[in-house]
Amino acid sequence: MTHRWFTENDDTHSQWYADHFRELAAEGADIEGEARLVDAVVRPGSRILDAGCGQGRTAGALAERGHDVVAVDIDATLLAAARIDHPGPTYIEADLATLNLTDDHGNRLTFDAAVSAGNVITYVTPGTEVDVLSAIRAHLRPDAPCVMGFHIERYSLRDFDRDLSEAGFVLESRFATWDLRPWRDDADFAVSILRNPNTDSIND
Repeated sequence: MTHRWFTENDDTHSQWYADHFRELAAEGADIEGEARLVDAVVRPGSRILDAGCGQGRTAGALAERGHDVVAVDIDATLLAAARIDHPGPTYIEADLATLNLTDDHGNRLTFDAAVSAGNVITYVTPGTEVDVLSAIRAHLRPDAPCVMGFHIERYSLRDFDRDLSEAGFVLESRFATWDLRPWRDDADFAVSILRNPNTDSIND
């Protein structure tokens, strides 16, 4: 089954999405809220995985803050825009469900944190959510956080919490917005901070 980012959108959507954020940036809109949150929960100069980077706004903002960012997306159009608009991170085209980033010696790359913003987890191929979460966790150092935000009408928290547990993550905190408004049961958006609790993630 095909990735929902492509099945739910037409061929012009990716370019529209990239242009939309270019317009927002030109208007002075705040497009770095996700990056500020991630920056606040990691040490200076961290290595960060942006899982589903889109047109690069979060990856670029984290790189500007001094972090070493590897940004992955399945959409070549968005990656092309990211390389132009937000240089600095290393951009890689890949499917998160089968993600396996390695160095020049074939060793798996590991990260101090991961971020997945912009409803990324809700656009993956149906049925691969656990695979995506497992692949992200497999690239994290022990005790590293993963910050993930999405609209819960697209992916229920009951299902998400079940899947993150199956993938080996622990739910540490949850908020209703990227600027840390407290979680409430009637919220339509969830920002979850997950934690990789085990050492086996870097030895798989």
